[in-house]
Amino acid sequence: MAKQLARELINAGVHFGHGVSRWNPKMAPFIFAKRGNIHVIDVKETLKGILIAKKLLAEIVSSGSDVVFVGTKRQAQKAVEAAANRCGMHFVSERWLGGMLTNFRTIRSRLQRLEQLEAMEQDGTMDAESKKQASRFKREMRKIRTNLDGVRKMTRLPGVVVVVDARKEYLALREAQKLGIPTVGILDTDSDPDTVDVAIPANDDSIRAVEIILNELADAVAIGKTMVSVRQQEVAPRPRRLRSRRPAMARADGTEAAAVATVSEEAAEDEELPGAQENAAPPEPEQPPAGVS
Repeated sequence: MAKQLARELINAGVHFGHGVSRWNPKMAPFIFAKRGNIHVIDVKETLKGILIAKKLLAEIVSSGSDVVFVGTKRQAQKAVEAAANRCGMHFVSERWLGGMLTNFRTIRSRLQRLEQLEAMEQDGTMDAESKKQASRFKREMRKIRTNLDGVRKMTRLPGVVVVVDARKEYLALREAQKLGIPTVGILDTDSDPDTVDVAIPANDDSIRAVEIILNELADAVAIGKTMVSVRQQEVAPRPRRLRSRRPAMARADGTEAAAVATVSEEAAEDEELPGAQENAAPPEPEQPPAGVS
């Protein structure tokens, strides 16, 4: 499996890096050699990064968290959308708005505004407005839909962020780092591996290479979803807790009443709990009357 994946990546040109003059010295452990003025990425390190990222995604998704795929460069837009739709996760392919994670409440308010505008368009309220006002509403709806359509179903912060080209998506990485969200990044030889938690060295300008890597990560997310369903089936339902209801300690006429524990009608119909008689204290022996030997 690894050999076949490595062959596909090499055929896609995943090992071609940037020019020597544009490299980041921190990427030296991921570089295999130098051919002319081009750095060659070590495919073994690429496979290693993919395996680590797949394990991380499967564990995070199995715990119930979501994944956000981020790729706003032209070479990665279609691949990001296809991978996110394949595994049923969220994506950002047009533009990363500042504060999408750190100011998530405002982003949710804009999505609510989008739902409001779509409802106005469906019931005909927008057409009843003047042409200028209707045009303004349609332009606002189109703008919000373009920027936030991929995250409109995201109701909470994600568990991990996957980016293509760490240099371009530095805003997303900074916000994730500020909130303590793990990050996975596809890095070229001009990127800084310290900006991500799991680095996948690869040619981020190759459309085919990016598509192969994102498909592998999407498969890991799908596996994590199956693990969630299995865990939910294994969890047994908790037994119902019985609660007693005690009447008032004093009556209306001022006389004291003994506290008698009553149980609800539903609990009375249930069977007695096993072991209740075993745990009951043994009766005390009767004491003989005084003066009797």
